[in-house]
Amino acid sequence: MNDLISIEGAKTNNLKNLSLKLSKYQVTVVTGVSGSGKSSLVFDTLAAESQRLLNETYSSYIQQLLPHYSQPIVDKIENLPVSIVINQKKLGGNARSTVGTVTDIYSSLRLLFSRVATPFIGYSMNYSFNNPKGMCEVCKGLGEVKEIDVDKLIDFDKSLSEGAIQFPTFQPGGWRLSRYTESGNFDNNKKIKDYLAEELDLLLNDLGSTPSNPTNNWPKTARYEGIIPRITKNFIEKESTQYSAPLNHILQVKECPNCQGTRVSKLVRSAKINGKSIADCVRMPIPELSKFIKGIHSSAVQVILKDLSKKLQSLEEVGLGYLFLNRPTVTLSGGESQRIKMVKHLNSALSDILYIFDEPSIGLHPEDIQKIAKIIRGLKDKGNTVVLVDHDPDIIQIADHIIEIGPGSGDSGGNITFEGTYDELLKSNTITGRALADKLNVNTQRQQFSSYYELNEVSLHNVVNASVVLPKQALTVVTGVAGSGKSTLIRYLFKKKYPEASILDQSQINGNIRSNVLTYLNVFDKIRSIYAQCSGKSASLFSYNGTGACPLCKGKGVIKMDLAFMGDIEQVCEKCRGKRYNDEALSILWHGFTIYDILQLSVRKAVDLFDDRLLIRTMQILMDVRLEYMKLGQSLDTFSGGELQRLKIAKIIAQDTSNCLILDEPSTGLHEADIDKLLLLLNKLLQKGNTLIVLEHNLKIISQAQWLIEMGPGGGNFGGKVLFQGYPIDLLTLEDSYTAKHLKRYTKNNN
Repeated sequence: MNDLISIEGAKTNNLKNLSLKLSKYQVTVVTGVSGSGKSSLVFDTLAAESQRLLNETYSSYIQQLLPHYSQPIVDKIENLPVSIVINQKKLGGNARSTVGTVTDIYSSLRLLFSRVATPFIGYSMNYSFNNPKGMCEVCKGLGEVKEIDVDKLIDFDKSLSEGAIQFPTFQPGGWRLSRYTESGNFDNNKKIKDYLAEELDLLLNDLGSTPSNPTNNWPKTARYEGIIPRITKNFIEKESTQYSAPLNHILQVKECPNCQGTRVSKLVRSAKINGKSIADCVRMPIPELSKFIKGIHSSAVQVILKDLSKKLQSLEEVGLGYLFLNRPTVTLSGGESQRIKMVKHLNSALSDILYIFDEPSIGLHPEDIQKIAKIIRGLKDKGNTVVLVDHDPDIIQIADHIIEIGPGSGDSGGNITFEGTYDELLKSNTITGRALADKLNVNTQRQQFSSYYELNEVSLHNVVNASVVLPKQALTVVTGVAGSGKSTLIRYLFKKKYPEASILDQSQINGNIRSNVLTYLNVFDKIRSIYAQCSGKSASLFSYNGTGACPLCKGKGVIKMDLAFMGDIEQVCEKCRGKRYNDEALSILWHGFTIYDILQLSVRKAVDLFDDRLLIRTMQILMDVRLEYMKLGQSLDTFSGGELQRLKIAKIIAQDTSNCLILDEPSTGLHEADIDKLLLLLNKLLQKGNTLIVLEHNLKIISQAQWLIEMGPGGGNFGGKVLFQGYPIDLLTLEDSYTAKHLKRYTKNNN
């Protein structure tokens, strides 16, 4: 019995009193349509309870420093191992966090160079770009420098008195401006464009001087300083958050000319092994660095070399061989971040751990997924239990045991609809079984297009002299393995040439607990006005951000309680019982519903309630984008990345404007059965005259493209080439295309 994790009576969120047993030391995949309850079972129940119980073993002081996990609604969980959750959350970090530092590879390199590099410059810390002795003298270890764009800082057609300095507190009435207008150095009414070169230099660059003829308002002990040194010292070097927006407007960020982005000092760059410095190492692709490490033969550092080779090999195995060690972690995608986290556990000596993965297929081409599958099996073979939430056929296929939650989303989900092996799933009549058993048909049409977007001989990062055409008012899919140059080509080079293009990705909508589906789509006012008309009250009464807010929780529905060293907890407001509204607002009924009742309805249940044309259309659009299970009042901060993307698509449709849309992996978070519905949605956008450019790895979406571009063949320095552009059916004849290779596995017309 100890080989089974037992869950009894799980009722978290939409789970319908589930009871099941998970085998330890196996790979279990939990799948189902979006919103079916997969995350409620795996993350909000299984992972949350494991993490919560582990945290309880620490002292109260330590517990307040750890993440807080709510107790899941479950009758009993037995034989639960310690869990490690590897999610899609971006690594983030600050400007000093790199791939090298987060994987500890840079620490090992520092140790290696401190032992055998010549000349000897000191110990390991001397090679750190976070150490004053090791950091670049110019950029202070950041690898980049920020320069003020004078043309954005100064309006040359204005004088100082007219507000020529385009930065807060330097405007007329701002006290900093007086440091220039009262200095006596300038004619305050003279246009900046009429300044002599010496005057302009004094205004901008003076490092400190005493004015020769100041006004009576000039402080007697003050020294004059140019605008650029003043802004640099007071705002840029202090990394001011108060003026981040105006700073971003006037600053240009460039690679440090002194260290070429390697972050380290001239002394560090002088110490070399076999002709290479540590600065050279951080600029090598992983395979090249691995080859360099294997070429070092020194008995004194064999342990370090073995450790480095192992870590570098792990990065290659998870498909991250295209990365460089000096790549900032803030630039990594969610999928890349997840694989970096995975690497940290590959070489761990720990066993009997429960590893929980959140869609490890995210951001991966089918060729890369083969590598991830190998890693997952490796974790199991070391005596661990692996539970994955995923939709990808190749990930589901590696499972020893498969659990499908459904059958639908929201209230229609929360049940176990299948348990068994992959072969049994294919023979089942469940949503997942039918979707996986269905073979793809590649679009055979060779449609003639009347006009194209063009990129000619464009270069950036690993994309060099690439030329492509993308048909207008058509569906173009751009694919290729991770790091092949898809995003560089489209999100940067295409967007630079065609700035009118809009990008839809999984980035967060700026929403909070007070933002919901209706506010985002700008129709909440319409519902409030309906209640105002039927009651004769002000529409503000029906806003929990207005006069209708509960007086105790101020419209949040929860009260935050500070328990000192035990941390903060949120408790449902006792007065409104989480409804957010005051008694007066909740006393008004429309069709038997209070305003709170309306917000608790799912889109599916609300669609037949309204007779207003705008609301009917909005509900139908939400149904079209497969968000029918969402509650109208659901806070945006509870949406997944895939749900947010579909909500953005809904807004595009609602606005009814023709555009060029770039969709970055719209299949994220979608079950295979929902891909057909996504394709129908994309066709609706095409019918409205939109041009769709989709960055995607999903084979079903690739197969239905009207035009296809494949980048590759590999990632990083091994990619960046346009391998193919044309009609999807013609790709199948390409011999050395990873996409063609995997497309043939799943298609009927693969001859």
